[in-house]
Amino acid sequence: MRSKTEIGAKALAAGALLWVVAIFAAPVAIASAQRAVSLGAAIVYGAGARVCHQRPERCFRIAGRPLPVCARCTGLYAGAAIGASAALVLASTIPSRRARRVLLLAALPTLATWSLEAAGFAHPSNIVRAIAGVPLGLAAAWLVMATLRPATR
Repeated sequence: MRSKTEIGAKALAAGALLWVVAIFAAPVAIASAQRAVSLGAAIVYGAGARVCHQRPERCFRIAGRPLPVCARCTGLYAGAAIGASAALVLASTIPSRRARRVLLLAALPTLATWSLEAAGFAHPSNIVRAIAGVPLGLAAAWLVMATLRPATR
């Protein structure tokens, strides 16, 4: 029998994957003439607005429309989906003494691009912003899943 924690961990990983699918599907769906599909996309854009600035120049575009989150958030969410899924499959944990170090190292690319932007020294492309976000999303999701893992053994 599966524990509630194991089911929760799998649901969390599935939710991360579904969110990534939703942010890529929303621009296409919003252009759809089908009311129910457009309503679903509007919900995704609304959710995206709660967690992201959604500046159009910092968003990837699909079907001529910006994604519901910026490039950096897209990288964070994609990394989280990969990290959560990998943590389930590989079933490994990270010792707590290393967790902070892992998270700090994974945050460095995002911190570097954000700091350079905030200081006005550089304006990284959306691809660079997204790539910089992937390690942080991956590590954060892996650490969350790793905290759930001991309870599933």
